[in-house]
Amino acid sequence: MKAGFIGTGSMGSLLIEAFIRSGALSPEQILVTNRTPAKARLLAERFPGVAVASSNSQAAAESSILFLCVKPMEFKRVIDEIRSAVAPSQIIVSITSPVQIRHLEEELPAKIAKVVPSIANRALAGATLCAYGKRMREEDISALESLLSRISTPIRIDERHTRVASDISSCGPAFLAFFLQQLVDAAVRVSGIPRETALRMAVQMAGATGSLLASGQFTPEELQARVAVPGGITAEGLKLLDRDLNGVFDELLRVTHAKYEEDLDKLDTLFFGTIKD
Repeated sequence: MKAGFIGTGSMGSLLIEAFIRSGALSPEQILVTNRTPAKARLLAERFPGVAVASSNSQAAAESSILFLCVKPMEFKRVIDEIRSAVAPSQIIVSITSPVQIRHLEEELPAKIAKVVPSIANRALAGATLCAYGKRMREEDISALESLLSRISTPIRIDERHTRVASDISSCGPAFLAFFLQQLVDAAVRVSGIPRETALRMAVQMAGATGSLLASGQFTPEELQARVAVPGGITAEGLKLLDRDLNGVFDELLRVTHAKYEEDLDKLDTLFFGTIKD
């Protein structure tokens, strides 16, 4: 298998590093290109054996699976550059959530998949969200998910749930990190505990809580009930959170969905010249 990557920015380089570290791909199986060639060459220097393509079309022509790791508004330009080099036997993978499978299927003859990674994949953990076009056969899906399972847990979703699934899986680490930051900063302000100590405890707590929930020993509701003794300290804290955060997450999802729909309208106009229903 030869895996091509168009775009070696934050998520593109994260995927490449994770695939290599996990042993899912050897550097010699990877071909990269970037709008700024120097960035692609720097990545190849970090991972000897990775090849740098001279153009996007070369990366497309020489890859059996091609990951498109560019920003939404760059997709049309990239597709125009690779269209003549793409074959029906290839798998094209978009990692950009607003770009729809229909955008790519109408422009390219290949098999189309959408995969939304997470920063947690850097630790060979977390989920990758997977949606598939109508040309993807079960053996193609199995091959792609076998690759992704080396760095994550692939979870198949309906494409129409991409945004809310991404809020949980892809944006979630930032939201959780924000909560931990606020908890640590408050602890430092209120008690004077050294920040390094508080942060270390918070990180250990978050990891252990995730492990407990992932193991199936508790649901989130059961875990709260187990820790919060009626009339105790934790119960008082949960009452405050329930009161002050009521509706916050609904509003959070409304904000992220509004931005997603804005990007989707721009992409429909870019690809089709009009907004599609």
